[in-house]
Amino acid sequence: MNSLLFLLALPLLYWQGGVESAPALREAGVERLCVPPDMAESWRKAGFSVVPMSQVEFASREKLLTPGIAARADVASPTRSPWVNANGWRILRDSSRDGIDKYHYDLPAGKALLAAAEAFAYGADVILKIDPSDLEEFGRMLSFLRQLPKDDLPTLADLAVVDDGSTLAGEVMNLLARRNLLFRVSPTPLSQFRFNIKLGTEEYPKKEAKDPSLFALKIRRLLTDEQRRLRIYGSEVVICRLTGDDSRVRMHLLNYGGREIAGLRIRLRGAYAKGEVFVDGSGRMQLTDYALTDGATEFSLPKMETYAVIDLPKR
Repeated sequence: MNSLLFLLALPLLYWQGGVESAPALREAGVERLCVPPDMAESWRKAGFSVVPMSQVEFASREKLLTPGIAARADVASPTRSPWVNANGWRILRDSSRDGIDKYHYDLPAGKALLAAAEAFAYGADVILKIDPSDLEEFGRMLSFLRQLPKDDLPTLADLAVVDDGSTLAGEVMNLLARRNLLFRVSPTPLSQFRFNIKLGTEEYPKKEAKDPSLFALKIRRLLTDEQRRLRIYGSEVVICRLTGDDSRVRMHLLNYGGREIAGLRIRLRGAYAKGEVFVDGSGRMQLTDYALTDGATEFSLPKMETYAVIDLPKR
């Protein structure tokens, strides 16, 4: 990925404030933004890279969920898993077919950091409307993203989901993603995968898929934990996008829980050498308790706040 494409891949801010707010944007490190067309020239004169965009154009993009933990009255039991609102599965689904490829977030206070990280991790064309109180946090995430080594590796997966376009198939993808069961979306079965999940077949009846959580558990058991490319221990709110090729992998780790996590344990199938680790809010970090065992690489990430990137070369 060249430098221009990398900059264009950074999350873009939709800003309706007047040019008098330019000092605050500069202090936050924001250099490129979307503004209403009638304000574009003023912002250019103030030294910003500007994309004119009306409110109608902004709203015409597909709206993404506010990422994070959702409070749901129907799952109030403390023994149940937290309900995670995440958009990665949807972006992966849309990228497999023609149509939707442009998105927007309209975010409440406190959500800009995670939304910016999620957009970047999945390489999505996303514009964010944030609460002005989050400008500093948004700028901090932009600064972190700019410092990451450039990369454009393909998504890695353990199985394929044959997409029939249904809401039910989408719910299955949602739960697979939340369980870190890595999948590729395709309109037809893919021969390179042992498992092609096609709803309505004898192996994967729609009746079973109507409980996506149990269905995801079935897929996990079929795949087996030993054969999974990736396992994350000790957290139900961290979702990973894994990319890579024959020589290396990159892990995008997103923490949807809103609290710092200490000592996240990760298992990656295959033998990998120690690489580079980048954690928002902390910078570079060393992995700990590194071990090669039973055909897999295990290690711990000492801590993470919202977003971490781990680059590992193959041995």
